Amino acid sequence: MADHGELEYATATGNDYKEHEGTYGGFLHLVVIAIANVVTLLLGLTVGGVLDHWLPAAIMIIFSVIGTLQGLISGSKGFSAFILVLAFLTLAFYGLH
Repeated sequence: MADHGELEYATATGNDYKEHEGTYGGFLHLVVIAIANVVTLLLGLTVGGVLDHWLPAAIMIIFSVIGTLQGLISGSKGFSAFILVLAFLTLAFYGLH
């Protein structure tokens, strides 16, 4: 294809392993926050749609969005995990009534 030109190979200089680990850590954090958000939203829709308790469902959905934003801004997973556990407890409470 390029028979007339000289073949050049690009080589990386230095080691960017720290940057790679930082990017991978950020990706994993984003995935955990996103999964917690989706599961909490689905639990909220279950409480609202299936069990017909829309006020607690709306509160769960609003807390899910707040937890996601807080987790993305601060870099913490704790609040999203707390909201997820709270959503499971809400589902159990209204599901057993």
